[in-house]
Amino acid sequence: MDATALKGKKVLITGAARGLGAAFATVLADAGAHVIMTGRLTEMLEGTAESIRLRCGTKPETHLLDLSDNGSVIEFGEAIAKAHGKLDILINNGAQWLEGPMDSYDGYSIVSTINSAATGTFLLTRQLLPCLVASGAGDIVNIVSTAGIANGPLQSAAIPFKMGKQAQAGMSDGLREELHGKPVRVHALYPPNLETISPLNEEDWDAERGDKAMVTSRDVVEAGLYALTRPRHVTMASIVLDADEGGMFG
Repeated sequence: MDATALKGKKVLITGAARGLGAAFATVLADAGAHVIMTGRLTEMLEGTAESIRLRCGTKPETHLLDLSDNGSVIEFGEAIAKAHGKLDILINNGAQWLEGPMDSYDGYSIVSTINSAATGTFLLTRQLLPCLVASGAGDIVNIVSTAGIANGPLQSAAIPFKMGKQAQAGMSDGLREELHGKPVRVHALYPPNLETISPLNEEDWDAERGDKAMVTSRDVVEAGLYALTRPRHVTMASIVLDADEGGMFG
């Protein structure tokens, strides 16, 4: 895997203010990519972008985006398409997390969770597709979840989260089929519950982990970079990450 192949690529990452999205943003900025970060929380988004600037010398572009607000998603997609024209990589990482039994959350939480993972993500992808085609070598990376696998366990996720992620899995399959013959690949990653670590904490990021460790943010980022750096005739249609001990298939 040669991450230097991503130098100069224009990458948009949703849900990049923290966690896995922030890890993708940091590693791609390290590789010399032009990173565009979106998130719902201004202070956290700007703080992460500033940390990346201090590390890499260049501050990523940042935009507020709530994937559960369909109208805002459409407007944002139009604005990005107009401002940039071309986009090399779209990482659909953003989604609202929801956990617990169905009597523990309200109707708004149900709608916003499903909207962010399914409708909002699809609308944004649709809006930005011409930019990815214009790249001539575009990539869509959908960060789904093992909750998106048929008959997979909920783990701690709520049913609406699983519904949204199963819709994302269907979106990935449908996009792959509809975009056949166009210069855009569609990769889907299916991580389980993660140990969230940051490349900004190098000691933690580089630490050795034993056989019973959870899958980490680094594992998912490296799987994504592996897909992105394959020769163009190769698409990593589905990458399922599973802990060696106690995972879905363990």
